[in-house]
Amino acid sequence: MTTVAPGKGAGPLLRGWREQRRISQLDLALRADSSARHISFVETGRSRPSEEFLLRLAEHLEIPVRDQNALLLAAGYAPRFPETSMDDPSFQSVREGLEQLLRGYEPYPALIVDAKYDVIAANRGIAMLMDGLPEHLLAPPLNAMRLTLHPEGLAPRIRNLGEWRGHLLHQMERQIALQRSDAVRELYEEVAGYPVADPGESAADAGPVAYLALPLRIEHEGRILSFVSSISTFNTPMDVTVAELAIETLLPADPATVKYLQMLMP
Repeated sequence: MTTVAPGKGAGPLLRGWREQRRISQLDLALRADSSARHISFVETGRSRPSEEFLLRLAEHLEIPVRDQNALLLAAGYAPRFPETSMDDPSFQSVREGLEQLLRGYEPYPALIVDAKYDVIAANRGIAMLMDGLPEHLLAPPLNAMRLTLHPEGLAPRIRNLGEWRGHLLHQMERQIALQRSDAVRELYEEVAGYPVADPGESAADAGPVAYLALPLRIEHEGRILSFVSSISTFNTPMDVTVAELAIETLLPADPATVKYLQMLMP
């Protein structure tokens, strides 16, 4: 649920997002077909913006839909975007569509996470990578960051843990900066504090493949598998829950990984 401090109005929230995006009042006015004077009046509370004008500013500032609701509430309007539980019967078709999408990626690992990196659904490829992990890490809510970086999780199996850990922490830092998520900040502080025991990798392990992106190099039953991560989100979602979902796919980064996965899950 979105809460807003009473009596503050939308102005301070709008100014905070604008400054965080490092956009001047003039630049925002030009993008939103307005004037810097009007933007200033809205931010200082001298002018009450319309609902549509606030949403237009939010679009140009790339404000997440959850925070767009907060902006509207602060201005005295009703939230525009509902937040539906994934367990709600009205979401049955959404759940079925997501599960079908994940199956379509097999044998390649794929999962769906929410804004806190809790796993909503995963396919057999992900289950293969998680095989043998301790029960306390697999108990719901299963968290992708905790599962990956915990010293009893996937971390000991990741051959380039130092690089991959840095990549994931940077991803979380960027999300914290863009979305001001207290939940993600708490998770970041937890996983960043895990002890690191990087098994390292030799030149022979790395092989001659020229990667186009940082690969995840992970051991599975004595084999080194290489993946490149691809993250997708939904375009113009009309629900907070859907807006915060992300589909992460681990695509094979070399022919040997393709062959192994196809043999394992024909």
